[in-house]
Amino acid sequence: MSALTVVVGDWMSLEPALRTVREAVFILEQGIPAELEWDADDATSRHALACIDGAPVACGRLLPDGHIGRMAVRVAWRGQGIGRAILDALIDSAQQVGMPLLQLHAQIHATGFYEKAGFTAEGPPFDEVGIAHQRMVRALIS
Repeated sequence: MSALTVVVGDWMSLEPALRTVREAVFILEQGIPAELEWDADDATSRHALACIDGAPVACGRLLPDGHIGRMAVRVAWRGQGIGRAILDALIDSAQQVGMPLLQLHAQIHATGFYEKAGFTAEGPPFDEVGIAHQRMVRALIS
């Protein structure tokens, strides 16, 4: 693999690169309407961004309430551990500020990915933006 870098930062500094990844994955690939993709939570979240040789390939965000979301890896880069690097960066960020619990809404096909990172399914599957999701949680020990 080429040079992978993962940075954690705010929306203001990472917005153009984050938009590149999220537009490719959520809007173009998965068909999520653009008006549902962008929300006010971006401004208050910590964002993780992975780049290969400087090109943005994956991202995710951590809301102040411990909710992880907008996890996305561009199709050409899936299955190479980049999503796990993003998730680990967000978990580390949550631990640094003492968050006791992380939660997320995993697309059903990705529940195994999150289980390997210590998340547990909670409650029944549900529909979110026309895609089946599962609520998952992970307690953090500071």
